[in-house]
Amino acid sequence: MIGGPSDQPEPIVVGVDVGGTFTDAVVLGGGQVRTAKVPTTPDDQSRGVLDAVAGALGDAGRDPGSVTGLTHGMTVGTNALLEGRGAQTALVATEGFTDVLELRRQDRAHLYRLSDRHPPPLVGPQEHVGVVERVGAEGVLIPLAEEEIGRVVEAVAERDPESVAVGLLFSFAHPEHERRLTDALRRRLPGVHVTGSAELIPEIREYERISTAAVDAYLTPVVGRYLGRLGEACDTAGLPRPDIMLSNGGVLPIGAAAEHAALTVLSGPAGGVIGAAALARSAGEETILSFDMGGTSTDVALVMDGAPGRAPGSTIAGHPVHLPVLDIETVSAGGGSIAWADSGGALRVGPRSAGARPGPAGYGRGGGDATVTDANIVLGRIDVSDPLSGEVALDADAAQAAVGRLGDELGLDTPTCAEGIIAVAVQEMVAALRTVSVERGVDPRQATLVAFGGAGPLHACAVADELGCPRVLVPPAAGMLAAAGLAAAPIRRDLVQTVLLDVRASEELGRVRRDLRDRAQDAVPGGHLGEEADCRYLGQSFTLTVPWADGDAGALLANFEEAYARRYGSADPGQAVEVVSLRVHIERDRAMPALTGQPGVTARGPAGRRIDGASLWIGDRWSASPADTGGTLLEREA
Repeated sequence: MIGGPSDQPEPIVVGVDVGGTFTDAVVLGGGQVRTAKVPTTPDDQSRGVLDAVAGALGDAGRDPGSVTGLTHGMTVGTNALLEGRGAQTALVATEGFTDVLELRRQDRAHLYRLSDRHPPPLVGPQEHVGVVERVGAEGVLIPLAEEEIGRVVEAVAERDPESVAVGLLFSFAHPEHERRLTDALRRRLPGVHVTGSAELIPEIREYERISTAAVDAYLTPVVGRYLGRLGEACDTAGLPRPDIMLSNGGVLPIGAAAEHAALTVLSGPAGGVIGAAALARSAGEETILSFDMGGTSTDVALVMDGAPGRAPGSTIAGHPVHLPVLDIETVSAGGGSIAWADSGGALRVGPRSAGARPGPAGYGRGGGDATVTDANIVLGRIDVSDPLSGEVALDADAAQAAVGRLGDELGLDTPTCAEGIIAVAVQEMVAALRTVSVERGVDPRQATLVAFGGAGPLHACAVADELGCPRVLVPPAAGMLAAAGLAAAPIRRDLVQTVLLDVRASEELGRVRRDLRDRAQDAVPGGHLGEEADCRYLGQSFTLTVPWADGDAGALLANFEEAYARRYGSADPGQAVEVVSLRVHIERDRAMPALTGQPGVTARGPAGRRIDGASLWIGDRWSASPADTGGTLLEREA
């Protein structure tokens, strides 16, 4: 429990974050901040969500009717993609191009490991249907006949799919053929979800566009069923239907999110980054590295000037999803990550996790594998006399036995094995943090590490030592920052249109820009607009996304050359610059109330403390003191 009195009459908002081990809920408003942490229910995440909300409301002394807003970050879509549990999907593509998901980019899965293989496509060749039509960059080359539409629709119906992805050549520029097909499929198959690639992403790059449509079609029935159950459960409990966190750091109403699951594949980790960005703004920190370590994985991101980094797409389980996302790196190094010995006798950690059940051996629920949590118990960095959130009583003997068995296999004594487990996990996390800092041209020695999640503060000093970060900020309610970030996430929409124009084509660029701005303002009235452009030197394959605030071609060119020099070391003034796509986003903020919790810790390391929803370990040569913004500031001693 954290926060002030519980008899406030004001309405409240709730954020709920589902992790691999625990589900967290935060109640904000009415002069209080209250939290609950319960074990995740993997078979149906909605049960854990409702349990966590009920626990937080009960702690606050409030009833469901006082909740005016509920925001949910979920992993349902991500898990279905990782585990191959999506819908039976058909793919409709231009004749001769139905194998695009198998051909990919014709690159190897790994540059040097020739035995590595890409994951199989989400839609097998037996589910492909080719369409006799052809559109090129300048328009229609082979018309789409009505008889051909009828043939294709019946061929799809014969396959009896749960979902259909439609991706035709150049539909991002000329969508008429694709629109006619999707309309016909929806009329003929009213219970089947149909994703049109140009509806979802009117952007260049055929493989990425069709892959994104396939991911959306594959996941939407699964996510839709989950969100349907959750909405009905909220109705029964007297709660408002939730908004759903998107991969871009914004939210959508539950009904709209259920229509396109590809928008939610990074829903889970997004809340933590939004919370860390809000904390950076309140603390006046220019550059922070967000470090969110939970039970199953660690999510890291770069936040500069209070704004999280964003990217035009990501790759999830080997499948490109070319939709705007927060620039998050995820590694399978969490508290429940299982340590093991590979065939060469080397100590490895992850990617397998003990999950919520049975969990680490030290949870006393039957788990027998050594995990990162067990290693921390062995080294005395977690107080076993105090149950974890969710009333998880810790069993030190079970943790010792699990780590000891692995140590015997590796020829190490138990404490040395435990130290090795933590060292390997730390290196995995440091590599991810270097990806979002050093590879983005940012020196981590000039950044503050913001550590949260149930296990982030436990490993923060070791991670900061490796990176050279001089300061670590542990926020109040550190174990719940992701859930708090969900409650504060803005209403956001992202729009994009490929243009392929010279940077000096002001009239045509201006026309597309005005159309995107108008559509954005219709979607989120009263929101704050932001504009960017994907640019490249003419003849290059890849782009840089740069800000474009005023529509001036000279300013766009200067922004591109500055970004290019920062990323690659030098620019090439005088070289022709092409604008590939224009992007417009719009946000309407929802301010996050100041988090409160236990007073900040004052101590010198090495020392451990239990804090709100998390464990803190103050490393050797580190000191802790209360931070001005609440929570704890850790600083490396000279």
